[in-house]
Amino acid sequence: QVQLVESGGGLVQIGGSLRLSCAAAGRSFESNAMGWFRQAHGPDREFVAAISSSGPNTHYADSVKGRFTISRDNVKNILYLQMNNLKPEDTAVYYCAASNSPSITTVRSNFSSWGQGTQVTVSS
Repeated sequence: QVQLVESGGGLVQIGGSLRLSCAAAGRSFESNAMGWFRQAHGPDREFVAAISSSGPNTHYADSVKGRFTISRDNVKNILYLQMNNLKPEDTAVYYCAASNSPSITTVRSNFSSWGQGTQVTVSS
């Protein structure tokens, strides 16, 4: 298991930006694809973005494409999510997650380790 701790959430106005960070400890961070999910209402966590283990491959949900950027630093063991032009519908608890393999995936069940989440609230 890898331990994940998110930070960087907060309250931001419409059109603003935030950068989320996810610090990883435990098994080799650089061996695993990583992802961001979010949960607004109810039990379902929505896929947001994913990145392969070495970073060249990324994938985004259509709702955030062009506004969010996922990246990783395999030396510092940190995953990032840069969020620009934020909208009220981006309001949610954001979770980072580690996959069981180095290949990029968007399937929630392929992620075995999860952080505790960080709240992002976008308001006018």
